[in-house]
Amino acid sequence: MEYTDQLQRTIILDKAPARIVSLVPSQTELLYSLGLDERVVGITKFCVHPDSWFRTKVRVGGTKKVNFDVIRELQPDLIIANKEENTREDVAALMADYPVWVSDVHHLKNALEMIAGLGAITQTSARAAALIAEIRSDFSALKPLVTPVPTAYFIWREPYMTAGGDTFIHQMMQHCGLHNVFGNLTRYPAVTPDDIRNSGCRLILLSSEPYPFKDKHLTEFREMVPDADVQLVNGEMFSWYGSRLREATAYFSGLMAGLRKAY
Repeated sequence: MEYTDQLQRTIILDKAPARIVSLVPSQTELLYSLGLDERVVGITKFCVHPDSWFRTKVRVGGTKKVNFDVIRELQPDLIIANKEENTREDVAALMADYPVWVSDVHHLKNALEMIAGLGAITQTSARAAALIAEIRSDFSALKPLVTPVPTAYFIWREPYMTAGGDTFIHQMMQHCGLHNVFGNLTRYPAVTPDDIRNSGCRLILLSSEPYPFKDKHLTEFREMVPDADVQLVNGEMFSWYGSRLREATAYFSGLMAGLRKAY
C-alpha cells in the first residue's frame, strides 16, 4: 500500500505497521487515542502523554537527538516524525533504513489532515475520522473574543522567544481572538525587552513548555510591561496538534471567559 505524508513523500508498506516508533510527543498521544497500544514500541523522553506509555515504553532519546542504536534494536516498521520538531539530519538518516511518515502542521486544517494520514497508514481510519469530527465540531462552536486583544506568547526565556505568524501557536491564538503582536515575524524569534515594551501588547502569555514558566516569572514581565496582564498558560493546549485538540477548546473557552471580564 502507498501512503503520502505531509511532505508529499510516498511511503510504501506491505502490511499494517506492527512496530511503530514515534518521535513527536503530540503524535504519540494521538497514536494512543487511535488504540495502538500494542503496536507502539518506542517513544521519546518528551512523550509524557499518556503517562502509562511514558513509564513503560522504550525511550529512543529526545526529539532533537535520536538514539539510533536503540531504534535499531526495536526494529520498527514505521517511524513517525515531524519537520519542525525533529532535525533534518536525524530524519534523513532514518529514512535510509526505515519507512518514515513526516508531518508538517501549521494550522488546524493541517492537524486534521495529519490525523487522517496517520489513521490511514496505521489502518485506524474509523477512529481517526471520529476524532476529526469531534475536533472540527468543537472548534466550530468556539466563540473568539469580539475585539482581538494584542497578545505576546512566550515559549522561552534567556533569550525571550515568542511565537511568530507562521506557527501553530499563532493559529490557535487567532481561534481565541488574540492578536499576535509578533505575528509579522516568523517561527520563534528572539525579542528584546524593548521589543516587548514597544509591541503594544496588553496581554502576555507565558507557556508551560518548552520553557517551564512559573509564578516567579510573572513579576519579571509585569515589571517590564506594567500595563499588560501577564498569565501562565498550558502550552500543550496551544501547540499539541494531535488528540490533545479535543481538550483545547474547553481550555480556550475558560481562558476567554476570564479575558472577557477584563477587556
